[in-house]
Amino acid sequence: MAEQIIKPDLNFINDVINAGGESLKKCYQCSTCTVVCNVTPDDKPFPRKEMALAQWGQKDKLFGNPDIWLCHQCSDCTAYCPRGAKPGEVLGAIRKLSIEEFSVPGFLAKMVNNPKFLLVLLAVPALLYILIIASQGFFGSVDIPTEEGKIVYGKFLFSLYYVDTIFTATALFAVFSLFLGVTKYWKAMAAENPNTKTGSLGNAISATIVDILGHNRFRKCEVTKGRATAHMLVFYSFIGLFITTILAFARVIPEYIHHLKISESIDVHQLDWLAYIYKPIGNVSAAALMLGILLMMSNRFKNQEKAGLGSYYDWLFISLVAGVGITGLLAQFLRMANTVAAYPTYVAHLCLVFFLFAYAPFSKMAHMAYRTTAMVYTKHSGRDAE
Repeated sequence: MAEQIIKPDLNFINDVINAGGESLKKCYQCSTCTVVCNVTPDDKPFPRKEMALAQWGQKDKLFGNPDIWLCHQCSDCTAYCPRGAKPGEVLGAIRKLSIEEFSVPGFLAKMVNNPKFLLVLLAVPALLYILIIASQGFFGSVDIPTEEGKIVYGKFLFSLYYVDTIFTATALFAVFSLFLGVTKYWKAMAAENPNTKTGSLGNAISATIVDILGHNRFRKCEVTKGRATAHMLVFYSFIGLFITTILAFARVIPEYIHHLKISESIDVHQLDWLAYIYKPIGNVSAAALMLGILLMMSNRFKNQEKAGLGSYYDWLFISLVAGVGITGLLAQFLRMANTVAAYPTYVAHLCLVFFLFAYAPFSKMAHMAYRTTAMVYTKHSGRDAE
């Protein structure tokens, strides 16, 4: 057997501890965590080996490991650990560091996950929208601007052209950044497993989609059973809100065509009927989003003794989603009530939406991309939990 020289990365060990894995050194490799985990594969099961790798500062082996993402933090391992090593929390910390490792640009990931920079990151969209509003002369108005007694955000606060332009650019940035990040992660997994035999990538992707749509792995959790319902509500509400956004954008396409003078004869109201479709979808999705987030919060408080309450990294995402849902619903109700509070509420909503999606590649929202990549990779390589 060939000798291997292990060079522990002490800085990485400290990073794991500081990122929420402060219980790391309590692990004494009893393997209880691996035994009680219902989502671990039979081949090279986790999280015992990940705890050992983290204790030895084996950064590259961990970051090139799909298992840190196959872990769904059910917290069964944390609840049954006889030493209180909290493997679920440790792997959560490693996932956070993994995002920082693969993110492009990396400095944004460090900023997003550091509470010291929260106000700075929020100031970016806030200043952007304030400058746009000021350029429209809104701050010089004495009366509340309305159209036939109704508040219309897109005409009196700032044009929807600005909103659509900003969020289109934000979405493109987020998608491109996530693509670069998961591409680096895929290459890291391939480098750590050079002799892996691969199967059909298409079949791996389709099987992963089925898993995700049904939240099949979440349903195997025992200690935190309610997480499956909460995550499904949030997941499908995001899909519903995405559909709402697409339909709302489609509705104003004729107006864009007229505004850009591509065709001045077009009827700008010809797609107004879409509002009867996307508004109900948006309202139901927003309600489902709020319910899902409330369940997430409830589950965390209910299971905090067994599973831990979570770190800033976890609560930032939960708080942002809750903020987006609350301000979105309030902006709609206050607009219908024709009160001046509608305007700052709408701006706050747009700022939170910007924060959620512009910084998505660097926050816990990136889990959707990295975990999906890990699931596809393991199915592609023929190594799965089934």
